Amino acid sequence: MKISALLTSAGINIGLCVLFLSLYSVLRKQPANIRVYFGRRIAEDHNRLREAFILERFVPSAGWIVKALQCTEEDLVAAAGLDAVAFNRMLVFSIRIFSLAALLCVFGILPLNYFGQNIPHHRIPSEQLDIFTIGNVEVQSRWLWVHCVVLYVISAVACILLYLEYRHIAKLRLVHLKRATPSPGQFTVLVRGIQTKTKESCSSDVDDFFTKYHASSYLFHQVVYKSGKVQKIMTGAKKACRKLKHFTDATVDQSCKAITYRCCLCGASSNSFQLLPTDEVVQSSGKADLNDSVLNTDNEECAAAFVFFKTRYGAFVASEILQTSNPTKWVTDLAPEPNDVYWSNIWLPYKQLWIRRIATLLGSVVFMIIFLAPVTFIQGLTELEVLQKRFPFLNGLLTNRYMIQIVTGYLPSVILQIFLYTVAPIMMLFSTLEGPISHSERKRSACIKVLYFFIWNVFFVNVVSGTIIKQLKFFSSPKDIPVQLARVIPGQATFFVTYVLTSGWASLSSELMQLFGLIWNFLRKYILRMKEDTEFVPSFPYHTEVPKVLLFGLLGFTCSVLAPLILPFLLVYFFLGYVVYRNQVRS
Repeated sequence: MKISALLTSAGINIGLCVLFLSLYSVLRKQPANIRVYFGRRIAEDHNRLREAFILERFVPSAGWIVKALQCTEEDLVAAAGLDAVAFNRMLVFSIRIFSLAALLCVFGILPLNYFGQNIPHHRIPSEQLDIFTIGNVEVQSRWLWVHCVVLYVISAVACILLYLEYRHIAKLRLVHLKRATPSPGQFTVLVRGIQTKTKESCSSDVDDFFTKYHASSYLFHQVVYKSGKVQKIMTGAKKACRKLKHFTDATVDQSCKAITYRCCLCGASSNSFQLLPTDEVVQSSGKADLNDSVLNTDNEECAAAFVFFKTRYGAFVASEILQTSNPTKWVTDLAPEPNDVYWSNIWLPYKQLWIRRIATLLGSVVFMIIFLAPVTFIQGLTELEVLQKRFPFLNGLLTNRYMIQIVTGYLPSVILQIFLYTVAPIMMLFSTLEGPISHSERKRSACIKVLYFFIWNVFFVNVVSGTIIKQLKFFSSPKDIPVQLARVIPGQATFFVTYVLTSGWASLSSELMQLFGLIWNFLRKYILRMKEDTEFVPSFPYHTEVPKVLLFGLLGFTCSVLAPLILPFLLVYFFLGYVVYRNQVRS
């Protein structure tokens, strides 16, 4: 890949970033998009914009950047908790360490790589990116000690900064726990795999067990039921209440009116919607209460229960110790918060969980293997000239110089990014099938899976596939494998430079705009004519953003000495991410 192809990719991504940021600064001011952009703060700041047409709403501005930079850690804790602060400190650490690495590598190592061999140099735009990597340094060069010293300095400073960051986060966590009010989850233990003595209710067995072994701290318990049809009825009733709560006696007419369907193209008269008198509503609600006792008899007990303790210490001890010699019986864990419980997995038998974990692990591995095909194809695009030499039928495929720059410098990373959009939903599905008991645990499991996928498929597979494409006789001489890897791998680092541009800069800008949220908001309001759900608060997608930041950190550490050109682009990504993510979290 030439410098001109890299500059073409950088120009396209810079243009996309400017376009997305400008559109976001305009769209966030529109009253119709309040719920899309985490709209609590936007509703407060721009409530006056609902009244009349104001030109300011359609002029791009940078006020959101200033507010994001002025946001303190106390504001982040109040808005999104300690998770947001820890994520923000990851970005701060990356900015600090790669700023130092950029100073050392760009001004110290990059000139050594460029003049590493006595070869004639062309103009900078016509140079190959390999000229700026360590692969251009002569064998047994007397300047290799500079690379080693810089590598040790970066590693030592990274260890010191990691220690400082961990100490800072630990202090914040202690302060937060000290100030926080006690929550129900801190006094509650979820017990699964209950060993029942009779075929009747397991409530008495739970009470006898914890009264016998935790008598000093045990308070009471609640058995978990698998509701079945009752749960569906309750869920449907809650949805109906949310949809009908905006109706009042004044807004609903007693007379029959024409019904206009959601498509807004046809209508018909009907008398199916009539306002019931108050006494009939009371009588119907009374009948419903009588029927509830009948429906509740269909509840099916699960081998799980929530056990409540008098003290946090008693709950913590009960959750940590092994209750019986059989590790699948009377399994205890600290219960999640009420809003965090994932009820669909509470009723799963505990003995079934290890089977689910093995099955999801195998499914994740198979998905990683299937993903090898698009990654190899993408690496083929980056090494188009090599493929044309190895396969003559590709000659003449691309004749336009600018088309070659776009194909080799921009298209591969775009195709890879499109494929990567399918990773997070699939890994979230695998994590759900594992049987987690809380939404946070499900996100944490999905985050780990996505991180392993990125490290394997984006990093290692790209290096290996690019190496095989460049060296089709790779396995002909096993003794030369280390030498061939040393020659080829520095050249593969040039692909990651374009990947940072596309998956970093452009992806952050699209994340800021919330493209999928905008499309769904438009369909819901103007096509489906659905009412706005004011109780829904979107959560920050940690399971997709944390692995991405860690992947770019891995690319920075591994490629800083091999290909120093990646560091300026990484620094721009982390600075942009620092502003974008703080804005997303606080809004």
